Amino acid sequence: MVDLNLEEERESEPRKVWGLAVAILVILAGAAAIYYFGFVKKPAAPPAPPEQAAAAAVPAEGEKAAAEGEAAPLAFPPVGLADSDPAVREFAAALSANPEFAKWLLTKDLVRKFVVAVDNVANGLSPKPHVDFFSPSGGFRVARTKKGTFIDEAGYARYAPVVGVAASIDAAAAVRLYKAAKPIIDEAYKDLGYPGVDFGETLVRAMVELLETPVVDGPVGLEQKILSYAMTDASLEALSAAQKQLLRMGPKGVRAVQGKVRELAAALGVPGSRLPAARTYTPR
Repeated sequence: MVDLNLEEERESEPRKVWGLAVAILVILAGAAAIYYFGFVKKPAAPPAPPEQAAAAAVPAEGEKAAAEGEAAPLAFPPVGLADSDPAVREFAAALSANPEFAKWLLTKDLVRKFVVAVDNVANGLSPKPHVDFFSPSGGFRVARTKKGTFIDEAGYARYAPVVGVAASIDAAAAVRLYKAAKPIIDEAYKDLGYPGVDFGETLVRAMVELLETPVVDGPVGLEQKILSYAMTDASLEALSAAQKQLLRMGPKGVRAVQGKVRELAAALGVPGSRLPAARTYTPR
């Protein structure tokens, strides 16, 4: 571990590097926002018996299952995309009791932002411009020591609220909402310029992008640039913009987010063979 004794000096990076807060976007696109509706569309399969189909659902807030493992279909109203925010907020509220999650739901154009953010992450891009409902406290911090300049590991705590929301999401309930809201999700994706493209496949690519982010075991060295810092480890610096933002949440945060992604993948029937194995990486 890096020595953070008397020689250590912490400093705030210029506000432009607030882009590291895009970890929120990754987690929103890859954990929270995605979890509003579930993460991926189930692959085609033979119709399941009624009792099995019911077992895949979880009652929304205020609903009760008819029997253990069963639930009535989600009564999501037939609203248009432009008028969907109130319905999405109402039903998404049942996905988590975390008060921070409720704050996130106050943003506008939830479905459109969800779709754009997922598309960006799937392509390795930062979805920051499209997610305006969270900003971590403080700025990005570095630690200067006798051994060099490193990411200040204490700064990972800035993203604790995001990790908490991700961990609190009810994956089964999210699947129900995703199925119910699928028509307006498809409409938003078509409006984005993807007519005839399966949004479910884009979600799978976003999932893979997040799961390919390594869990870093050790201090991350930094090199000062004009307005920001670059990681001195070539393998880490070569990660996509989306992966770098998730990386900045720290090893515990990365594990938590990736664990929730896998939980949702399992709930949605995504074959394990389509997902990359967990990977731990020690910086050079």
